[in-house]
Amino acid sequence: MNARQLGCGMLLLLAACDPGGAATAERPAPHWPPVPADAQGLRHVYPGESIQAALEAAADDPEHKRVAVHAGSYRPDAARQALIWFNARHDGVVLEALGHVVLSAANPDAGNPSRFGFPALVNHVVYFGDGVGPDTVLRGFEITGANGFVTRAGTPPSIQPPLDAPRLQPTTFFYTDGGGIKIFGRSYPTIERVSVVDNYASPCGAGVSIEHRGYTEGEVVFRDCIFRDNRSPLTGAAVDLLDHELGSAAVFLNCLFVGNASNSELDKRGRKYGKWKPLHGCGALTVFPHSRVRVDRCTFTDNRNAVDDSASGNRYTRSIFWRNQLPGGWAPEAPYELDLADGDGVSDCVAGGDLVDLRGSIPAGKNDLAGPEPGFDQRFVPQHPAYAEVGYRPPEQR
Repeated sequence: MNARQLGCGMLLLLAACDPGGAATAERPAPHWPPVPADAQGLRHVYPGESIQAALEAAADDPEHKRVAVHAGSYRPDAARQALIWFNARHDGVVLEALGHVVLSAANPDAGNPSRFGFPALVNHVVYFGDGVGPDTVLRGFEITGANGFVTRAGTPPSIQPPLDAPRLQPTTFFYTDGGGIKIFGRSYPTIERVSVVDNYASPCGAGVSIEHRGYTEGEVVFRDCIFRDNRSPLTGAAVDLLDHELGSAAVFLNCLFVGNASNSELDKRGRKYGKWKPLHGCGALTVFPHSRVRVDRCTFTDNRNAVDDSASGNRYTRSIFWRNQLPGGWAPEAPYELDLADGDGVSDCVAGGDLVDLRGSIPAGKNDLAGPEPGFDQRFVPQHPAYAEVGYRPPEQR
């Protein structure tokens, strides 16, 4: 075991679990093992080493901000709030995968099988906190394994240093939502070529939870991302843009949403909050009132509903919404493609399913709402010529 591995292991041993999920005192900050940059200014992380140590080293370096994580699986060894985290001191850091890199919330060898959420050991795989701008980049990872685990125990150091702004005090959803990725406060990272796969969170936002609390002068950008097989009892199994009174903001460019199941079986935590949209349920992408979203050249298929958007002025362009009728769930009424409070911003899209436009808000003249069978291949590229200019394409095919 080298010095970097030893430092990581000591950190993980310090991050003990709080079985009841209650708030506990934050532990002293660890001494991070050094992670020097190479001649090209790049810091390297290999399996068994600490990604967070490299992020801290990059944060301290005024010039060399890139961290490369080499192929393998990276997982927590003890319970804490996040596997890796970014806050204001990490602004401008670029974290990228070299080869197939899996960041997982789960570690069945270290967790307590009797605790809710096992084998997950973290609330969020990746956390982006207040003070992160668009030059902060996450690129090329698979993010998986979240399973409804929640701890409020202090991670050394905290994933979110204390904030003075009254609107930015953490509440329950800070801990519970965003099993794959949690984005909080004035945080506007760029997320590219990331696959968010097979995560569960309760009550909402299994894949990604965005909680800007009304600070929407910036937006999170997702480019060439895949959201697949994420599950939540209530809203936004793939992505949830909170919140009901203040709003969040995001852009989705060339992204694929498939197999995401909102409105899943209600667990004990989910039952506390009641059912948002109790008849037809919510979509893979949930946009709460006052939130802002732009969706361009994306594909939604085989989700339990595609999009529910309760805000106004949002744009959906050149996208495919095809048979988002994944069976199951608690909603008593039929599944739908789009439930939009304001459909005027939908243009050049192709959709098909038993119930395409739940509210009748989408201008049919600017869209094809009864499209032909797309003929998706194994990578969800449509083969029918009617879809030549719409929907997701793997980045290497564009």
